[in-house]
Amino acid sequence: MTGAGWQTVPVAADDLGLRPLSARSVVLSLLLGSHPPELPARGLVRGAERLGIAEQTLRVALTRMVAAGDLVRTETGYRLTERLLRRQQRQDAALEPATRPWRGQWEIVVITAVGRPAAERAELRAELTELRLAELRDGVWTRPANLRREFPADPAGVTTRFVGRPDGDPHELVATLWDLPAWAERARRLQERFAAATDLADRITVAAAIVRHLVADPVLPPALQPEDWPGRRLRAGYARFRAELPGQLLV
Repeated sequence: MTGAGWQTVPVAADDLGLRPLSARSVVLSLLLGSHPPELPARGLVRGAERLGIAEQTLRVALTRMVAAGDLVRTETGYRLTERLLRRQQRQDAALEPATRPWRGQWEIVVITAVGRPAAERAELRAELTELRLAELRDGVWTRPANLRREFPADPAGVTTRFVGRPDGDPHELVATLWDLPAWAERARRLQERFAAATDLADRITVAAAIVRHLVADPVLPPALQPEDWPGRRLRAGYARFRAELPGQLLV
């Protein structure tokens, strides 16, 4: 993290952080894009073979993913476990975030509990980040109140939530919370890389990086977005690819 609360870090000019395609990533790409997230084993094998992954390699990956708690074996194939269903929900929300008209108010979450274990603090930070909140200062998280989503229950009472309005220019506050130029530049580079990829395996690799990047989009109200914000275009391009992918791999 850079500055007071930036949620993205600029990457080097020659580094988009692309992860090599593996048997596991192929399985996840297919199941995370399926609704419901369950596919027959023969379909997964066929999809992997089209990407140059041998059937034996794919079946070893499936066995390991079941053992790791990523997949559940069913009568007809494999499906995601509850843990990865949450990842699918985040991915779906990244593609189609639910918004509402913005009237200038901001959500504010204050962490009121002290002395909590490091693991619990890290889990809470990850949870707040998933809600597209940004950390203004230690223990204080905020964002424009333009999103529709459910906040998780807080039975332990470790946070307090309310809404308010900043005294100053909200654009300046946005600039302290998110590095929007870095996010936009990486989005454009991912678009260019995706458009230039002709091999399906390369397209899947770039598409996975696009999903990870969309999860970090703050989804600001239009009034607070920079001109020519690439978020919508990046979402639309990935949505088209995701809709076409099963037909390309499973036929």
